[in-house]
Amino acid sequence: MTNISGNADAPSSVVSAQVAAYFQPLLGNRCLTDAESLSRYGTDWTKVWAPAPSAILLPESIDEVQKIVRLANQHSVALVPSGGRTGLSAGAVAADGEVVVAFDRMNKILSFDSYDRAVTVQPGVITQQLQEYAEQQGLFYPVDFASAGSSQIGGNIGTNAGGIKVIRYGMTRDWVTGLKVVTGKGDLLELNKGLIKNATGYDFRHLFIGSEGTLGFVVEANIKLARQPNNLTVMVLGAPGFSEVMNILHAFQSKIDLTAFEFFSDKAMAHVLHHGVAKPFETDSQYYCLLEFEGVSEDVMDQAMSLFEQCVEDGWIEDGVMSQSIQQAEQLWQLRERISESISVHTPYKNDISVSVGNVPAFVEQVDAIVQKNYPDFEIVWFGHIGDGNMHLNILKPADLSKDEFFAKCNDVSKWVFEIVQQYNGSISAEHGVGRTKKPYLSYSRSAEEIGYMKAVKALFDPNNIMNPGKLIDMDSTQ
Repeated sequence: MTNISGNADAPSSVVSAQVAAYFQPLLGNRCLTDAESLSRYGTDWTKVWAPAPSAILLPESIDEVQKIVRLANQHSVALVPSGGRTGLSAGAVAADGEVVVAFDRMNKILSFDSYDRAVTVQPGVITQQLQEYAEQQGLFYPVDFASAGSSQIGGNIGTNAGGIKVIRYGMTRDWVTGLKVVTGKGDLLELNKGLIKNATGYDFRHLFIGSEGTLGFVVEANIKLARQPNNLTVMVLGAPGFSEVMNILHAFQSKIDLTAFEFFSDKAMAHVLHHGVAKPFETDSQYYCLLEFEGVSEDVMDQAMSLFEQCVEDGWIEDGVMSQSIQQAEQLWQLRERISESISVHTPYKNDISVSVGNVPAFVEQVDAIVQKNYPDFEIVWFGHIGDGNMHLNILKPADLSKDEFFAKCNDVSKWVFEIVQQYNGSISAEHGVGRTKKPYLSYSRSAEEIGYMKAVKALFDPNNIMNPGKLIDMDSTQ
């Protein structure tokens, strides 16, 4: 559904006026068609497709969302959800004249239950806002990542966001106890109602988590919280090779409950240092790992130091540092969290992939080999959440290649990488979603039968295919 105006030859300004006329009686000045709004919304952090929405809608209530969806069905208008616009799969991109439904004004924390340690929030609540609110209650919301300051809970739910603490706390899915959703028909469903135990048949909540807005819109969520961690301590360790990184992970994980275990290559370290982050120690290593744990007692700290010394003796660690304060822990985290920012000037081509943890070394070796064989001038920057098998493969554009030439070559790389992912029964998208960028490759992680069932589910919840069409799956063609 791309020709929402019914007139393919009409100028875009005419299309915007026609579409806006459907929604302005409902929303008034919260139906936007000015050039600045059209370029600001309907996009995310991907740069492959330019935003070209027909209008931007800013609802303030569930009732308005329902009415928007019913009007869209009536007039055959495609709708695209917009949260913090920090996605990396073009799942929130409106490039074909769709209408963007932005949840910026549905941004309230509605209630808190101290007995259940749970909050009820609207979809436009910023991730960091929820984290800070939980802290004020003496609790903790553990889903965390670099874009927490701008990403929204609705978007996190739509992509089942992960982040840096999955090894201990799991994905967004593990913290959502209930949802209110508006389906593609405009129906309001209340799913699971915040219950911990509920054995009454199909749990549609989990269909909507990770569905990228293709089934309907999340309009309210029940989120459980955890206890606050105590004395989070960070170690950054240099390792001579990838197998040594895995040995370090195994050694520490066998003795200490880790809250994070991240890794990054020497190339990633070089870009971060060039970006102004302080070097953690003098020794240069091929790989680095950052691990975090709760230093709740002298016994735990002694255990960590004993493990460090044993790993040095075994040749797995070349150098390392441990934080002595909250400020030092935050500084060490900058080595990992500022990688994406530091390489952004090089127009990176990103792949967010996962395999089982034990297969990570062989997988990385195969990917490195095939990219270097075919494109020896490409710089590969690895980093990611190795504790849960999730790696971020970043290929930086050579200065002498145009953006179009570079992305064309990287399409070949993606196919090779995903063929290796398939060999290891891995995922082509560990935490960023599928959207438009990975939709052509879904079959590398999902069987034809699974995709067929996914299409059937979408047809049930969104029979007119108005909800984020063209993302995740195509309803009018073979995947």
